[in-house]
Amino acid sequence: MTETIALITGANKGIGLQTARRLGADGITVLVGARNAERGEEAAGRLRQEGADARFVEIDVADEASVAKAAGWIESEFGRLDVLVNNAGIMIDDAAPSETSLQVLRTTFETNVFGMVAVTNAMLPLLRRSAAPRIVNLSSDLGSLGLMSDPSYAHYPFVLLAYNTSKTAVNALTLCYAKELAGTPAKVNAVNPGYCATDLNAHTGPRAAEEGAAEVVRLATLPDDGPTGGYFMDEPEPGTVVPW
Repeated sequence: MTETIALITGANKGIGLQTARRLGADGITVLVGARNAERGEEAAGRLRQEGADARFVEIDVADEASVAKAAGWIESEFGRLDVLVNNAGIMIDDAAPSETSLQVLRTTFETNVFGMVAVTNAMLPLLRRSAAPRIVNLSSDLGSLGLMSDPSYAHYPFVLLAYNTSKTAVNALTLCYAKELAGTPAKVNAVNPGYCATDLNAHTGPRAAEEGAAEVVRLATLPDDGPTGGYFMDEPEPGTVVPW
């Protein structure tokens, strides 16, 4: 078996769907991860109509049993995984930091952080069987302490306690996995896709989801000499380093 197998979580819409579309167009077998079976099947069906080898995988990143079941299915079908794109995420902040409830914080971290760890840990045995494993974690510029502490930065006013801190945590766990996998063929990186118009922000972002997927795809298909343990965006050019 020589084809590349890629799992994208939250791939039934937005940046996840566009990432699956781009990878599928490049001849990669894309596993469309989604917690809603109807929407996931529909998305995979659309990609197949476009010529991609796309399969739906039911996976709720906040449910360990669901994650384990998905990993078992991938193992039985393919025996390995080459690319993991941890795209699934939520943004439910609705108040100032001092008024943010612990429930909002817990729910956000359950998906954005704990879910990412659960999926990565479950898929690592499959990724270790790949000749060139790639892990891409969807972060945000709102998780950059460097940018968000700069009053001149365009998104400085976006003070979302749960979402921002969850993405800062994503950056930290990216470094942890990159260090653990140092010396192996694996590449583990975080990406800031930019402020894209998606359901996450009620389609208020100025960038299209297709634009946000570009750097994700680049990191998912890095050559052997590509970077690991980095945090990147595609503006002003692909591979632009984002300050932690």
